[in-house]
Amino acid sequence: MNKQFAIFDMDGTLIDSMGVWNHLAQEYLASLGITAISDEVMQTIAPMTLSESAAFFVRHYALECSAQQAEEQMLRMIEKHYREDIPLKAGVKEYLQEQKAQGVQMCVASATAMPLMQACLQRLEVLSLFDFLLSCEELCTSKREPLIYLEAARRFEQRPQEIAVYEDALYALQTARQAGFFTVGVYEKTTAEEWEEISRTADRTIKF
Repeated sequence: MNKQFAIFDMDGTLIDSMGVWNHLAQEYLASLGITAISDEVMQTIAPMTLSESAAFFVRHYALECSAQQAEEQMLRMIEKHYREDIPLKAGVKEYLQEQKAQGVQMCVASATAMPLMQACLQRLEVLSLFDFLLSCEELCTSKREPLIYLEAARRFEQRPQEIAVYEDALYALQTARQAGFFTVGVYEKTTAEEWEEISRTADRTIKF
């Protein structure tokens, strides 16, 4: 690959967190004593944001709280996982250490909030391997726009063509590729149905 600069996504790329996000609804509702969740409910919330899901739960289950309070409760649950038990994907630490030993400069660009990124990567003993972290939240953007990748390129003082972007999400790979970056598709079991298209889109693929 011969790229001396790399941007890594975090969730689903470095850490095995997608299952936690996918089961957050069940975890939240179970904390309220609601354990019988229909397939219809799960299908309804599948495309929703966290805020939208919270509002739906309040309406659907007639919860005695506001949508904002429900969202805050779910956020506290997910924060606990980041701080306590979400693991690295198998082989990631060794791969990062190998890249570092080869002189590759690395950063993390994630949609996750900065304090959770820092806490999680510090606990997993890989934070020191990265030159800096970037959060979509702080940049007021998403990975459907190239801003976070271009900001990383600016900090590295490199052209996009000189930087590898590691992502498990197809839409994020497409964004990075369209912005001129070298792209590496990372296999994620929870979105395995996209792997074939990811393999066609990315310049290279990897399975940790």
